[in-house]
Amino acid sequence: MSEPKWLSPIEREAWLALLSVTTLLPAALDSELQVQAKITLFDYDVLAMLSETADRTLPMSELASRTSASLSRLSHVVKKLEARGWVERSRSESDARVTIARLTTAGWDMIEHLAPEHVASVRQFIFDGLDERDVAELARIGRKLTGQLDPEHWILR
Repeated sequence: MSEPKWLSPIEREAWLALLSVTTLLPAALDSELQVQAKITLFDYDVLAMLSETADRTLPMSELASRTSASLSRLSHVVKKLEARGWVERSRSESDARVTIARLTTAGWDMIEHLAPEHVASVRQFIFDGLDERDVAELARIGRKLTGQLDPEHWILR
């Protein structure tokens, strides 16, 4: 067995910084959403992805892609959001094998209520500490890493 190619000091620093961000950021955003609406960042992401479509609907498979989730995890969360009256599921009229998720009026109202503070938090935790060049680099690096993890990810289309 060959010796592993260990991380260089700068690679280690970058890795630990990325690991810290991927741990601390969701926890901070979750905390604020829990206080506001007793939902998680993932719950919010599901609502937000639906809110960004013209008719506030997406096939569950596409919603799973847009939230980087398995269909199983997404189904569990959508069921919880349905119980709160924020999302509805139905069969596609064109293909009965496809389940469609739709943001309800109450879900739209909730995302409109939550979005301003959520965006302010994202700005505070990420963008306020970066300049335009940093933001462009973050976007470039994020797309590159996403492509390595999931070459078919919707954000790369």
